[in-house]
Amino acid sequence: MSREQAIAQTLATFDDGRFLQTLARRVAYKTESQDPASGPILHAYLSEEIAPYLQTLGFRSRIVENPVAGKSPFLLAERLEPDAAFTVLSYGHGDVVRGYDAQWREGLKPWDVVVEGNRWYGRGTADNKGQHSINLSALEQVLAVRGGTLGYNVKIILEMGEEDGSPGLNEVCALHAELLKADLFLASDGPRVAATKPTMFLGSRGVFNFDLHLKLRDGGHHSGNWGGLLRNPGIRLAHAIASLVDETGRILVPGLLPPELPASVRSALKLIEVGGGPDDPEIDPDWGEPGLTPTERVIGWNSLEVLAFTCGNPTMPVHAIPPTARAHCHMRYVVGSEPAQFLHHIREHLLAHGFDDVEVRGTDVHMAATRLDPDDAWVRWGLASMERSSGKTPALLPNLGGSLPNDVFSETLGLPTLWVPHSYAACSQHAPNEHILADLSREALQIMAGMFWDLAEQGPAVMKERQAALAALG
Repeated sequence: MSREQAIAQTLATFDDGRFLQTLARRVAYKTESQDPASGPILHAYLSEEIAPYLQTLGFRSRIVENPVAGKSPFLLAERLEPDAAFTVLSYGHGDVVRGYDAQWREGLKPWDVVVEGNRWYGRGTADNKGQHSINLSALEQVLAVRGGTLGYNVKIILEMGEEDGSPGLNEVCALHAELLKADLFLASDGPRVAATKPTMFLGSRGVFNFDLHLKLRDGGHHSGNWGGLLRNPGIRLAHAIASLVDETGRILVPGLLPPELPASVRSALKLIEVGGGPDDPEIDPDWGEPGLTPTERVIGWNSLEVLAFTCGNPTMPVHAIPPTARAHCHMRYVVGSEPAQFLHHIREHLLAHGFDDVEVRGTDVHMAATRLDPDDAWVRWGLASMERSSGKTPALLPNLGGSLPNDVFSETLGLPTLWVPHSYAACSQHAPNEHILADLSREALQIMAGMFWDLAEQGPAVMKERQAALAALG
């Protein structure tokens, strides 16, 4: 019984095709949570695929209906051992975005895994069926090598509505907080900083969506008769946006900015480089907050983005001054920002700059910013385990540049959160031709087997170290 044996058995599941067979079976479920008609399939993924598999590993599981009417279900599972030293909670989501079947290139289908060299194509391969399948496969083999004993408990929550904004996730975790009680959160979602760089992140930037509306009149008016006499809402709204963020992407509203970048975050990001991959877009070096590196801008700072802008009829323009214009925008923000005051600051800024006719509307799309201390004992343990398994120095991100419902686990459940992603930024996760990389997935299996093994061997000591550090802080 050894760590090396557990890793070897886990890799064997990849090399002999068992992992691919399991992933293909799971991808075949059309779990499109954004489609209201997908309810039976979302249930089936949990009841037919995941729950029976977890039962073979010694888990007891149950499917919990969403407290939000009409939304997707959850699976809660636990594997308890007598005299367990601690408990690990993991997470995944079995839902996917819409397949967009007709938009995939020739030879590919969203619900069939197609292998082309190093790329495995299929909807959910990267987000998130491939990622939670890697973790479960590694756990299965560690259990087998250890004779069915870990020395710690494992709990799992699998949701089926993450791509729909995770409705009900916080409520379910609050309602079942005792069942989900744990000492460490360890899960996988999102991309690595680079395909060849094992990565850990400790939280995520928050997201806050808002709309800018400008209605100047009830109908359009011929530009030949009225051009030069009537305010154009598109031009006026464009200038309103320009007062919020300048031509280089710098936010001009102080209330939308975080405090100064913490030294611990700056130190953790010093050796991280974003982009540079063959499929990555070229970074604009002069875009965003001046004085920060590109990595600091996307990981450690806030950004304001215009996601859509409409005025008139873009698909069939006519020679008329349109009556309205609308911009759909959002903030990506880090810990230390004040999202509850974002709308207030935007409204006050627009008023101060003469745009009293622009209406600011909030939306129900938002996620909180979270970040675990990079010096936490669990972080040091996790990085050491990953390096031991991969032979590579992992990248540590204090938080992901994107957004995840991490606040549910870090705030509602009060857990230290470690995310170990198994995808990469150019995987087309929400687009046609979604895929994972075979070599990255194989390395991820190796890393996760090592982590589950090391939890058994080193977890109790890490627990004591962390408790002592927290006690010293009072």
